[in-house]
Amino acid sequence: MSAKILVVEDEEKLARFVQLELQHEGYEVQTQGSGRAALAEALAGSYDLILLDIMLPELNGLEVLRRLNKEKPTPVILLTARDAVMDKVSGLDAGAVDYVTKPFAIEELLARIRVALKLHPVPVSGSMEEKSDGLSSEEQLRWGPLLLDVPRHRVTMDGHEISLTNREFLMLRTLLENTDIVLSRDTLLEKVCGYDYAGETNVIDVYIRYLRSKIDDVFSVRMIRTVRGVGYVINAWKS
Repeated sequence: MSAKILVVEDEEKLARFVQLELQHEGYEVQTQGSGRAALAEALAGSYDLILLDIMLPELNGLEVLRRLNKEKPTPVILLTARDAVMDKVSGLDAGAVDYVTKPFAIEELLARIRVALKLHPVPVSGSMEEKSDGLSSEEQLRWGPLLLDVPRHRVTMDGHEISLTNREFLMLRTLLENTDIVLSRDTLLEKVCGYDYAGETNVIDVYIRYLRSKIDDVFSVRMIRTVRGVGYVINAWKS
């Protein structure tokens, strides 16, 4: 079954070009040209990935992204003409899994799409054998009182919900899936980002700090441990 992609771009010629290229690659594609229409379509439809321009009429792309993340964990790649570091950081902090700066080569965009679909698969309801609580072991990860619910894109600690961006969620999921294994920054970059951040190798430290501020500091636990000169690890829970 081919992936379903929503292209949100108000430049009609560019939107049509991207649509045709994606369809040529075998993807199912829909397009929208305004922020409000895109948000409504994204919430109503079942998309595996959204390509989202930042500069949109009616509602800008970052606001669409923020509102969407409150409702559905659909992976989003931002399309932006802005090349400033803070614009990229704002997009990632808002929950985007990646960004592509205009003008872009279609080959690069296609590569980013393949990586995003591989790293951020959208769960299909009923596709896994369920446990009595409705979730399979592959769909939930536990660390003592903390529960990471993969299909619902939720993290709770003793029932208290923790709000994470897509990238923070994937970082925590990767660490929990490798309990007691020290993961280097390069490994985390590959698993979480899917490609190397040239000149921004401290991005992992930044997101670890975000996770600690939302989990360790708030709930007075020491979940994420630094192994100096190596990387990061979450050790198995000991009651």
